[in-house]
Amino acid sequence: MRVPQKGSFGKAEPMGQSLILGLGEVLWDCFPDEERPGGAPANFSYHAAQLGYQGGVLSRVGMDERGEKLVRWLAEKGVRTDWIQRDPDHPTGTVTVDVSRPDHPQFIIHENVAWDFMEASPEWRAAVGSAVAVCFGTLAQRNPHSRETIQGLLAGERSKRLIVYDVNLRQKFYSREIVENSLRLASLVKLNEEEAHVLHHLLEFPGTTELAWCQYLLEHFGVEGVCVTRGARGCLVVDQTGWAAAPGIEVRVADTVGAGDAFTAGWVAARLRGWDVAKQAHFANATGALVASLPGAMPPVGEEYRQLLEQFGDKG
Repeated sequence: MRVPQKGSFGKAEPMGQSLILGLGEVLWDCFPDEERPGGAPANFSYHAAQLGYQGGVLSRVGMDERGEKLVRWLAEKGVRTDWIQRDPDHPTGTVTVDVSRPDHPQFIIHENVAWDFMEASPEWRAAVGSAVAVCFGTLAQRNPHSRETIQGLLAGERSKRLIVYDVNLRQKFYSREIVENSLRLASLVKLNEEEAHVLHHLLEFPGTTELAWCQYLLEHFGVEGVCVTRGARGCLVVDQTGWAAAPGIEVRVADTVGAGDAFTAGWVAARLRGWDVAKQAHFANATGALVASLPGAMPPVGEEYRQLLEQFGDKG
């Protein structure tokens, strides 16, 4: 199990100085009444920052008003944006969000936007080389250009730092090849129970239970840990040391946008602290439930996270 280590840092770093990156899409979630900053990697990085780390984003926006506003908003919220590229030819990404069912939002993700054309610059390679964890997903690989960038940046990195694959299937933007290549890059894999069933058929998993599928991912793809989120029923975390199922936490749901990304950030924080699988599961559940109880993907939760960490026995 990895902790902040010697290497690119030169010495072991305090948790709060460690860099955690989200790699992939940044965009505007366009709700019926307003536009909110979003994109799973941006959400993840924001929550890593709220948890006390350096949270940074590797992505691309257009040279337009939405792009400038998005970068400025993230920076004001404490997310490092110095690696966000500007695209002169494609607009900043947008997603139309239907929240008529708050517990199950629907997304229309518009194509041929800036994050479809990310470049593997020397600055990006240096950023990955100085991070303790990098989280990426399936969606940002829908375009061959960004797919090559992501897979090239992360090749060979899982032996050096946590490479987190948040499966995050959306619409038609995935294939068996993309998923299998992503699994081979990852040290941690997080997916929800619906995605677990999709992958069960897509990858022809053996076995009939989520636990068996998780163990298959550990053995067949060489990942260190797998987490399946179960919505209101909690989650399952499996790694080489064993497994733990944590029950859900009952909350009044405002909307679930961003809750899964907060869960992922909480799981990564728990892994970096060396907690056992049961503690990982309960802490990640708590972060996800907190964000589901609040509107928007990136509510201010730094103080609540600090209190949660103290409740779980973290000494800072």
